[in-house]
Parts: sequence; C-alpha cells; structure tokens
Amino acid sequence: MIRGVGVDLCRISRIERLLQDEHFLKRVFHEEERDYAMKKANPARHLAASFAAREAFAKAAGLDFFKVVLQGMWLHRTPEGPVPCFSANIEQWMDEQKLKVHISLSHDGDYAIAFIIVEVSSHDRSL
Repeated sequence: MIRGVGVDLCRISRIERLLQDEHFLKRVFHEEERDYAMKKANPARHLAASFAAREAFAKAAGLDFFKVVLQGMWLHRTPEGPVPCFSANIEQWMDEQKLKVHISLSHDGDYAIAFIIVEVSSHDRSL
C-alpha cells in the first residue's frame, strides 16, 4: 500500500554555484554522493538529483525536511539505478513503520527531478 508520494525539482545551476562552498557540500551531501558526482563531467547535475531526492523523500514520508536533508538520506548509485540510504534514526523509523522506498531520477537542461513512492510493505503476501 502506498503511504506517500513526493516529487521535487532542483535547478542544476543553483547547485553548480554552490559547488565552490566546501562547507555546504560536506554538510548536505554524503561522501559517497560527492565522490560519485565529482567523477562525472557535470557534478552539479548528479548532486541536484540527490538534493531533489531528499526533498521528495521528506514529502513522501511526511518527515521534517531538515531531518532528511542534512545527510539523513543519501543515494548509493548502482548499475541498476539509485538506492536510497538512510541515517540510523530514519532507518529505524522506516523499519518500525515497515516502509519501502521507490525512487526515480531524471535531469534535462537546467533541472533535475526526483520522484519517490513510500510504500508500507506487507510481509503477508497471501492477501
């Protein structure tokens, strides 16, 4: 059953300007996200998608934005697509609520978008 849906749009040029602010990068983005993005031709594009994912997740889960944005959630990039990772507090809350997250990212021109579905996972598949 779907518990929440969240979407967010982030301007890539905004993140590009902030790339010069090392404090911002370390405060907001997980080391794994920074390492991944900095290896790409346009790091801001990937960081903007990560930022949009945080906002979309906060909306879908009904959590305070600041609990999520300051490394409460980050993305692990795999060949199969991005995998959301969470701080211990959020991970525990999600386990208690039996929540599962589905994510889709895209970017075009100066915008990155994230779409998140938070699902209450049922362990009883006989229904």
